[in-house]
Amino acid sequence: MSRTNFDELLEAGCHFGHLKRKWNPAMAPYIFMERNGIHIIDLHKTVIKIDEAAAALKQIAKSGKKILFVATKKQAKQVVADKATEVSMPYITERWAGGMLTNFPTIRKAVKKMASIDKMSNDGTFDNLSKREKLQISRQRAKLDKNLGSIADLTRLPSALFVIDVLKENIAVKEAKRLGIPVFGIVDTNSNPDSVDFVIPANDDATKSIEVILSAVNSAIKEGLEERKAEKQENEAAEAPAEKKERKARGAKKAKEASAE
Repeated sequence: MSRTNFDELLEAGCHFGHLKRKWNPAMAPYIFMERNGIHIIDLHKTVIKIDEAAAALKQIAKSGKKILFVATKKQAKQVVADKATEVSMPYITERWAGGMLTNFPTIRKAVKKMASIDKMSNDGTFDNLSKREKLQISRQRAKLDKNLGSIADLTRLPSALFVIDVLKENIAVKEAKRLGIPVFGIVDTNSNPDSVDFVIPANDDATKSIEVILSAVNSAIKEGLEERKAEKQENEAAEAPAEKKERKARGAKKAKEASAE
């Protein structure tokens, strides 16, 4: 069963592309027609592509890996922050700092700096500073939090990138490609789909369109996380009797040794 359907996507306005003169010819396979100078996206293909992306994202989540969501355009920021938080995944909605992936150790240093400032305020070091120093450090902490707060828990490179508007986030896409990280993206008619591993052809400008697609992939990610949790519990339950048996055997051996003495 599909995670979305034609009518749901139509209602959310996922079919509206850009003006014909702004199109990228590489998007031709996903365009259904042109109406009043605007390209209309073939939603039958969008349904299939959402399912393909969702299946792959489910497996990534099931294996315990992280998916980094990227959307710095106004219409997508809040939706992406909410949806990524729902599934405990990192996200970037402010500014993509160049080198965020290709120079990951530097980014980790900045995140650690944030943690050390927090430690200072918790252990009282902060109270011994002058008013000016406090202000400087607080400003630094706020800036770091704004840009990197949502990736504070990302201790290693993500296993996938989910991008809203691959044209706007082209630096992020390039960095991911350089590192061999698969890219999932909502791709509009003005963008190049060739740089994306899992293309979801749809309107990337309307909040409703972004929301309906993210809801579909989120449900897949949730399934992956739940299956991982269930498998973990099953394994732990299976291991428990074996451990009990081993403990019993060790106890019997000790008792035998004691009586022999």
